[in-house]
Amino acid sequence: MELFSRNVCALWIMVLLEFLLETVADEEVLMNTKTEISDLKWTTNSGSKPEWEEISGLDEESNSVRTYQICQVDGLSSHWLRSKLIERREASQVYVELKFTMIECSSRTTHHRSCKETFNLYYYESDTDDATATHPAWMENPYTKVDTVAADFLLRKGGEKKFNVKTLRLGPLTKRGFYLAFQAQGACMALLSVRVFFKKCPALTRSLSVFPETVPRSLVQEAVGQCVANAVQPGPNPRPPKMFCGEDGQWEDQPTTTCTCLPGFEASHGDMECRVCPVGRFKMGSGPGPCSVCPDSSHTGETGSASCGCRPGFYRAPSDSPDTPCTRPPSSPRSPVPQVNDTSLTLEWSEPLDSGGRSDLTYSVECRMCPAPGVPCAPCGDGVNYRPSQTGIQGRRVSIWGLRPHTTYSFTVMALNGVSPLTLQGPAGDTINITTSPNVPVLVSGLRKIAATESSLTLHWNTPTQSHYRILQYQLRYCEKERGFEECSYHYMESNLNEVVLSDLRRATQYEVQVRARTLAGYGSFGQAVVFRTLPDEDDSSSPVLVTGILIATGMLVLIIAIAAVICCKRRSHPPLDQHFPLTPASCGTVSDWLRAIKMERYEESFLQDGYTSMQLLTHITTEDLLRLGITLAGHQKKILSSIEALGIQN
Repeated sequence: MELFSRNVCALWIMVLLEFLLETVADEEVLMNTKTEISDLKWTTNSGSKPEWEEISGLDEESNSVRTYQICQVDGLSSHWLRSKLIERREASQVYVELKFTMIECSSRTTHHRSCKETFNLYYYESDTDDATATHPAWMENPYTKVDTVAADFLLRKGGEKKFNVKTLRLGPLTKRGFYLAFQAQGACMALLSVRVFFKKCPALTRSLSVFPETVPRSLVQEAVGQCVANAVQPGPNPRPPKMFCGEDGQWEDQPTTTCTCLPGFEASHGDMECRVCPVGRFKMGSGPGPCSVCPDSSHTGETGSASCGCRPGFYRAPSDSPDTPCTRPPSSPRSPVPQVNDTSLTLEWSEPLDSGGRSDLTYSVECRMCPAPGVPCAPCGDGVNYRPSQTGIQGRRVSIWGLRPHTTYSFTVMALNGVSPLTLQGPAGDTINITTSPNVPVLVSGLRKIAATESSLTLHWNTPTQSHYRILQYQLRYCEKERGFEECSYHYMESNLNEVVLSDLRRATQYEVQVRARTLAGYGSFGQAVVFRTLPDEDDSSSPVLVTGILIATGMLVLIIAIAAVICCKRRSHPPLDQHFPLTPASCGTVSDWLRAIKMERYEESFLQDGYTSMQLLTHITTEDLLRLGITLAGHQKKILSSIEALGIQN
């Protein structure tokens, strides 16, 4: 425990040191008089004696340095000291660090009221080193004043010897280089060292992004970086990482970046780098998060793995994610129990002992028919039906029907899951054999109409092909559909063939017919009821209630038409109001007028071509006459005959 605490403490110290080193501004020195080993030979200019004098001295560390000093009696004249050309390189602003000493005016032997304890600092920019003893002019313009420098510590007799340190900023600079100029007016001082430098933000690694060394050229300078090794930015058009460098050489805030480690790599050392996943661990995709231990039943023998492969005998389904455990097919279902009912079967079983580590367990049933001992079993075919289905069964029960009587079958119940298709061994299953009952009457199907008249129906049906016994006879039962089986007794008819003619039927009537077969095992069940209609085959609804309603509506319509025809005939004859006589066929004028009155004008040409040119000729018309005229619809026949009767025409 103590060793673990020490390691954690050391790690935090390293991270803290790295952070501090990254946040400290870098300084690039342009000039430093302390490092000069030869005379500086700066240019001086004085209106009178004394002048700036270059002398050798020792600094606070007893190193030999070159210094300038001056001690004026009065401040009436200016004494200038100018450096050599200092190239600014890539900096737009620089800093000047001055170390100097200043003697207190009151401590000087020759004290003058114009004595000063300050000096002025100037600079002059130039693209070439063209300064001379007279150029530029020794005055504030063309020089640019930086500041008037005052001493914080003054030397006095018997006092502590301290030097002053002042740092001043110059800029913005635009030309190749610049000169520094010092102006003393009545000061007694020594310029111990001059250091000129500029600040820049050091190269930085943060948030999986690397930013280069950046020199600020304004208040804040934008720096464009890139992702560390083994890191990328997701998305089609990502923006590069960005961060801002302050004018003081310090990085501002946090970077704007989306860099993330590649699959098989994880962030480490405080998001400083992307470290490869070790053997036995993986990282599936790009993004945050550490490498993970391989899921169950999987492994990887390489570093930098994005997934772990399944061990032998284990698989992943196509829909499984690479970070899920590997699984295997289930074991066989247990204890299948059959329940045979004639030619149907119900199978139930218990779930496998091993589901393979998955929850998508389903079952399938394979059926094979074994016609005789020693003969290979063959697939059952499409004649066998399953409920709920033959494959993809969620429960542990299935009903099977459509089997042949007195036949042996082999059923295999198989367990499957999402990885069963991936194995070459096939699903595990348990097989049972059953034999269907021999005494099973057969069902008759395929009942259909061959021909029809107004009073008969000729019907035909299929001969059963799966009967163990010979068909001895067929029996039919039928009844008018309009009345229903509950309101009338069945009519039965036997036939030795798979065809029969039903006679003495009502015309234009629907009949519901069923057929069954008789074998040595007895009669089977009646097949599905089929509806047939005698001629004329009008497109009526098969619903008895709807047929009754239509008949009632037709009768009411005929009555209304008859009344309208009577009114029409009365209006055509214009009898006096007090005159009353019975209606005659002549009351309606012509046959054409009468047919139009009852909305049967479609038959006008048929009546006229057959010789019915007057109302009196309609006296002996019958249903057979109407059929001969082509009026086959029963409703139209009833409407015409009812109208003739309402007009008073007697047969």
